[in-house]
Amino acid sequence: MKCDIAIIGGGAAGFFTAINAATQNPKLKFVILERGKEVLSKVRISGGGRCNVTHDCMDPRELVKNYPRGEKELLGPFSKFGPKQTIEWFESRGVALKTESDGRMFPISNKSQTIIDCFLNECRKLGIVIETGIVVKDIQKTADSFEITTTTQPVHAQKVVVAAGSSAKVWDILQNLGHNIIPPIPSLFTFNVVEKEITALAGISKRVSVSIPQLKLKQVGNLLITHWGFSGPAVLRLSAVAARELAKLEYRFQIQIDWLNEDSTTADYETELRTLLLEHHKKTILNTNIFGFSNRHWLFLLEKTAIPQQKKIAELSKKDYRAMATVLRSDAYQINGKSTFKEEFVTAGGVSLKDINFKDFSSKKTENLYIVGECLNIDAVTGGFNFQNAWTGGFLAAMALTQ
Repeated sequence: MKCDIAIIGGGAAGFFTAINAATQNPKLKFVILERGKEVLSKVRISGGGRCNVTHDCMDPRELVKNYPRGEKELLGPFSKFGPKQTIEWFESRGVALKTESDGRMFPISNKSQTIIDCFLNECRKLGIVIETGIVVKDIQKTADSFEITTTTQPVHAQKVVVAAGSSAKVWDILQNLGHNIIPPIPSLFTFNVVEKEITALAGISKRVSVSIPQLKLKQVGNLLITHWGFSGPAVLRLSAVAARELAKLEYRFQIQIDWLNEDSTTADYETELRTLLLEHHKKTILNTNIFGFSNRHWLFLLEKTAIPQQKKIAELSKKDYRAMATVLRSDAYQINGKSTFKEEFVTAGGVSLKDINFKDFSSKKTENLYIVGECLNIDAVTGGFNFQNAWTGGFLAAMALTQ
């Protein structure tokens, strides 16, 4: 098979690159090579089947803070094609997006199929060839083109875009072409807790501060108690920021939860707590839930303090206040293992960012080769940021491909 441009990987980044490049120059022949039976499978399951297209963060300097790996490199690209341009791109093709309270953006239809249909329709209009069930075994650079060996037929292309996601086989091929590969490790995962008693509160979500004292890292956000431990934005952000450090610890570490997410220290808080509670001195500690906890959550925390539930506020000792302050402000849990966040598996690792020219996502090692999406050592926290990386890289590569 002969083509002008071959795109390896039928996911978000691959399709976005192909569509934008073909829009620029529809006379060129584009072929998308996908190893699976279906294309855009990750788009289909993302955001619980709704597809979290991007995030309502229009300032590139703020946007890059959501990328534990890639923050410095993506500032320039996001200034050229960021969420604003993404929204305009989809809306110009009949896909309106909506913004939720946490900034995540979805198609108004609430269906990922809307995004898939948009891409497939664009490919049909532009004559982009989509080949599924094609496993790429090797890429060889000739004097002025590429020879791609597959499990079916060889593909001859003038230029190649690699958008194969976290594919170990493709990373091996890129390494043979001179690229440095950062070993992949999981990112965006939930924490399995040793103290299983708290899992009886599964389903409770609260805005907290979560820290890993050993690594001196902290994140603020909603924490969700699950049947196995902890999830929610605060935990997922921690898992992404500390991905490599936690892998070295073999996912055995301690976290501390500040259930009140306040600035004062635990020592100072004993005095503050006494002032707060003495206003209710005639009540029992059980009936003095003034912190917005659900009743069963408050009861659980009280049991951790070992203060008798029927003890009146006026009877609390200094030791009681210290125990309450410790549980409320620095509640400690031992973590032993991780779990994948829903069906969305994200890795930290891939092609070294030093090997990429971020003006157009071209390879510094191989001429006319472009690498976009999660194949690079770029990953983000949850909220539509990984897709934005795919759109940005795909768009800039597309502009360069057709020059």
